[in-house]
Amino acid sequence: MAEPVNPLSVAADADPGRLAELAEVSVTLIAQAQDPSGAYPAAIGFPPYGFCWFRDGAFVAEGMSRAGGLGRGAVESATAFHDWCARVLTREAPAVEELIARVAAGSQPADSELLPARYTLAGEWHDDDWWNYQVDGYGTWLWALRSHLSRWDLPLAPYAAAAETAVRYLVAVGALTCRDWWEEHRDQTHVSTLATVYGGLRAAASLGVLPGPATSAADEIAALVATEGVHDGVLRKWLGSTAVDASLVVAGVPFGLLPPTGPVLTATVARVSSELSTPGGGVHRYVGDTFYGGGQWPILAAFLGWHHAVAGSQERAMELLRWIASTADSAGRLPEQVPPLLAPDRLSEWTQRWGPSAHPLLWSHGMYLILASELGVLDPK
Repeated sequence: MAEPVNPLSVAADADPGRLAELAEVSVTLIAQAQDPSGAYPAAIGFPPYGFCWFRDGAFVAEGMSRAGGLGRGAVESATAFHDWCARVLTREAPAVEELIARVAAGSQPADSELLPARYTLAGEWHDDDWWNYQVDGYGTWLWALRSHLSRWDLPLAPYAAAAETAVRYLVAVGALTCRDWWEEHRDQTHVSTLATVYGGLRAAASLGVLPGPATSAADEIAALVATEGVHDGVLRKWLGSTAVDASLVVAGVPFGLLPPTGPVLTATVARVSSELSTPGGGVHRYVGDTFYGGGQWPILAAFLGWHHAVAGSQERAMELLRWIASTADSAGRLPEQVPPLLAPDRLSEWTQRWGPSAHPLLWSHGMYLILASELGVLDPK
C-alpha cells in the first residue's frame, strides 16, 4: 500500500518483559471491566459499545482463559462469561424453536425477531435503531466454549442445553444472509461469518453436542465456500464479491474451515497483507472502509499474527504482537483503531456523532492475550 507506516510502530518494544507486562495489564483491565453478570462490555467509557457481543466477548474470554497461568482470576472471568452466555441462550430456547419451525416452513423472520448480535450487560434485548442481526457470535461462542472447557478440564453439563440451542439455531440460519463482522452489508452471505459458523458447529460436534446435525451443517458450509466462496484462488469477502476483508484470515486459524498453510488461505493472507496492511504496521478492515476514517485495527493484526504463528512464521507474528503493543497508551490501554486512515475526510463525521473511537476496546486486549499466548509470552495454557 502507498500509506505511510503507522508512526506508532517505530516505538514497538522488543523486550519480552514489556510484552508480558502489557498482558498483565490486559487481564486486570478486562477483569475490572467485566460486569457482575459475567458479560464483557465491548469498551470502557464509550457508550455506543456499552453492550456485550457474543463474538467480541468470546474472543475476550479465550484470551482470559489462555492467561490463566497469570492468575488474577482470569480463568474464573472466562467461566463467568460462558455462564452468562448459557443463561441468555437457555432463556432464548423457546424463541429459537419457534424460529426454526418458521424457517423450516419457508418463512423468513424479520431481523428484529432473530437472535441479536449484542445484548445489554444484564442479558436483555435492547431496542434501538441500530441494526443487530448477525450470527457470527453464536459460532464463535461454541468454539470458545469448547476451547475453555478442554483447556481447564471443565464439565460440559452446565452449558449443554445452551450449546444445543446455539447449534440448532446455526443449523437453521447459519448459512443465510446477515450482516458481517462490521455490521454492514445485510443482504450478503459473508465468508468470514460462514467460517465462524463452521468452527462453532465443529466445536459443538467435538463436544458431543448434536454431533450429527452439527457435522452435516458444517460440511454443507464447507462445500458452499469451496464452490462459491473463492475467486482466483482467494476467499471472497462475500459470495459473489471479488474483494477481500481482513477477517477472512480466521477461516484458517482459529476456525479450521481451510488449512492455514493450504493454497487458498496462503493466497488470501497474501492479498490481505498486500492490500490492507503496511510494512511494520497494522491491518485495515477492507478497502473502502470509512468508519472513523478507516484506520488499522489491533484485533486484525492479532488475527494475522495468530495465523502466522500457526503457519510457521514466528518472526512475522512477533512483529505484529509488538505493533499491537505499540498502540497502547501510557496506561497500557489498547484502542479499537489507529492511523493511518484510508478515508481521513470521513473521520470528523464519526467523532461528531460518537466522540473519539473506542479506547480501550476489550476485544483488542483479548486478542493481544491470545497472540501473546500463542507466541509463548504467557503461560502456555
